[in-house]
Order: sequence, then structure tokens, then C-alpha cells
Amino acid sequence: MAAIKKTIYAALLANLFIAITKFIAGGISNSAAMIAEGVHSVVDTINQLLLLMGINLSKRNPDKYHPLGYGKELYFWSFVVSILIFGLGGGLSVYQGITHILHPEALGDPKWSFIVLAISLVFEGTSLVIAAIEFNKLRDGQSWWQAIVNSKDPSTFLVLFEDSAAVAGLSIAALFLYLSHHLNKPYLDGVASLLIGVILVIVSLILARESRSLLMGEGIKKQTKQRICKIVEGDKAVLKLMHLLSTYQSPEEVLLMLIIQFKPNLSTADIDESIDRIRGEIKKEFGRIRFVIIQPDAFKGKINPDVQTYI
Repeated sequence: MAAIKKTIYAALLANLFIAITKFIAGGISNSAAMIAEGVHSVVDTINQLLLLMGINLSKRNPDKYHPLGYGKELYFWSFVVSILIFGLGGGLSVYQGITHILHPEALGDPKWSFIVLAISLVFEGTSLVIAAIEFNKLRDGQSWWQAIVNSKDPSTFLVLFEDSAAVAGLSIAALFLYLSHHLNKPYLDGVASLLIGVILVIVSLILARESRSLLMGEGIKKQTKQRICKIVEGDKAVLKLMHLLSTYQSPEEVLLMLIIQFKPNLSTADIDESIDRIRGEIKKEFGRIRFVIIQPDAFKGKINPDVQTYI
């Protein structure tokens, strides 16, 4: 978590500085693309603050109103971040782009815009490299996209997506700023703003999809389920694992519920001992599984191999 915070702080400082300089340069050069980039940096700055708040709120201890803790605060604020990128970042950039295409304004001096874009690329590029290095440590042999889809911590890939979109947006702004002055076609500046907005909308939809899945109760992966099944059915008192349900409460906390059919003629003490063994072995092997609820299922006298269900 310390490494993740380092990535967020790096992006926060970079975006705060860049936002100010972009607005100044945009005002001087009368560039819609630069103003759109300024809005983009402001939204990114707010997003990093919200992510930090979500991380801190998710660490609160359980209480009588939230006995399982506040881990899903991170998922909630990550979803809010994706909505902000869509509405404030993408929406305003698209609106401003269309406005400047329909009603192009006279171009100002682009010198300061190019200077700011160059400085911004250095800062955003540095932040992107830091985010990529930290996320690469978490991939564990997976492809980049697989690691993003399988990640249970949206803060690890949110900054990566934001910085990637920022670098792409800066490149588009620089290219179209040059073309608009070189060809003397002011409307191209609006086209740049529109393209930046479209990129932000696409990024926001991807982030919203991943954050929503976690917020709605995404469970553990198939391989983990299979291993838990082996642990449970390997216990001497167990006849069959009937159902397995799981959900991530936070990136580091999983709630697991097992419905187990125990062998007949076992005493209550035998079943209790088996439950303690199973719970202990699962927690020992899977550190993220903090809550294990086990419900014994009555023996029906007949075993149907098709009954076992994973949910």
C-alpha cells in the first residue's frame, strides 16, 4: 500500500503543477486544447485526492454499524473517480471541442503552450513510468490487461490509466496546436479538444466497469475456489463441499462462506473441530481471506456428484 500511495502522490504533485501552467498558457494562446488539458489535469488532481481519501477511509476499524469494516470505501471512491473523469474531464473537453469547431477563435501566440506541453510531458511521463513500474511488480506473470482485470485494488491501475490518457492527450494537443498554426486552421484546435475528451470518456468507461464489478461484490478467482475445495474435501470429517460464496470486502480482505456436508454420525464436537481445522488451513494459505463462515448441511443419505455448485 505504501508503494501505491507513492504513485498517487507523484501523480498528484505533477497534475497540480501542470494544471496551473496549462491554464496560464491556454489563456495566453487562446487554445481550446490547452484549456481542455488544464481541465483534465484539475480532474486528475481531484481524483488523486479522492483515491487517497478512499484508501484512508477503507482502513477504519469495524464498528457496530459496519461489522465487516469499511474496505469497500475504496471501491466506492474509485467508482466516483471514474464518473468524474467521464463528466468533468471527458464531457467538458468534448463540449469545448465542439464549440471551437463550430465557432473557431483567432489563434494566439503558441510559444508558451508548446513550452508548457513539453514540461507537462516530462512530469506526466515521469508519473506514468513510476505507475507502470509499481504496477509491473504486481502483474505476477500476467499480461498487462489480465493484471488489470484480475486486480482487486483499483488504486493500482487508476493512476496508470490516468497518466496514460494524460500523455496521449498532451501528444494530441501538441500535434494539433502545431497543425492549427502551421495550416492557419483554428478549428483544428477544437478537434484536439474533442479527441482528448473522447479518450477520457473511453478511459472512464473502462475504469467504471472495473470499479463497479468490485463494488457489486466480485469474488475470488476459479483457481482459488478449486484449491479451497481440495482443502475442505480433504478433511477427514467432510463428505462434500456443497456451495462456496465469496466477495472482496477490500483489496486485502475476502469474505468466504462455505456450506459443507459432513459425514453422518459425527458428534457436534467432531464437526466443530473440523470447522476449526478447515478455517485455520484456509486462512493460513490465503492471507486475504479474513472472514470464513461455515454452515453445516444436513446429510441426505445420498451423494449426487452434480450437486456441488460454485457461486
